[in-house]
Amino acid sequence: MNKIRVTKEFSFETGHALYGYDGKCKNVHGHSYKLAVTVIGTPVSEKNAVKLGMVIDFGDLKKIVKEEVVDVFDHATVFNKNTPHLELAEELEKRGHQVILADYQPTSENMVLHFAAKIKARLPKNLKLHSLKLRETETAYAEWFAEDNA
Repeated sequence: MNKIRVTKEFSFETGHALYGYDGKCKNVHGHSYKLAVTVIGTPVSEKNAVKLGMVIDFGDLKKIVKEEVVDVFDHATVFNKNTPHLELAEELEKRGHQVILADYQPTSENMVLHFAAKIKARLPKNLKLHSLKLRETETAYAEWFAEDNA
């Protein structure tokens, strides 16, 4: 059977700060992230199947990515939980802000690794996560490919 890659794109707003960084990104700031999620699989071929011809229903992929990434990170501020930003995080949370304390420095590279793990865990067994592209700005992005991480 032929394999087909299917991609769905998402966008969300997230703030972060890179503790210990030697540039502007050490300051709390935000990005309008764009995430492209590509899965690979064989289209459904059972003649009477509701999803005949689909690798995955785009709505099903949307549900997974929204629950695991978009709804969690949209309008949140992400800090590395192993930094002095904890005091700032606690103050923001006291004031009703959504804060994520990550086990990693919240760079695009580390975020895309985190997203890949979350999405892979939720995909149906007949599909594989092929790639993710997390765009931080119009000219900067991080990519994850399954073939690079086998």
